[in-house]
Amino acid sequence: MRLRYESSGPCVVRAAFTVLDSDEAVESIIGRDLLTDGLKGPAGEGDTRICPVIDNGPRDVYIFLSLPAGTALLQASGRDVRAFLHETEELVPRGAETGHVDLDASLVQLLGDG
Repeated sequence: MRLRYESSGPCVVRAAFTVLDSDEAVESIIGRDLLTDGLKGPAGEGDTRICPVIDNGPRDVYIFLSLPAGTALLQASGRDVRAFLHETEELVPRGAETGHVDLDASLVQLLGDG
């Protein structure tokens, strides 16, 4: 799984992964706060749910996604996810997301140019 963050969409993380028996990449959008909360305990309802793996070793996280093409259960390194989230917070601190959203551009994108 590859995580990507852009300060122009400060509330979300894009997760890309490949499907078994296929080279096709699938991308899903996960709320940054949801990913953060899922490191500490079960988080999310509906299409995206995240929870830490309970075992004796370093904590990984499970990410359950319900996508139009099917469902996916991903296991990721909690350490790597924490490091990634730390980098995103250096770009856009939690609570400062609204200062990085261009509402006019978002409306144009949603409504089209016409």
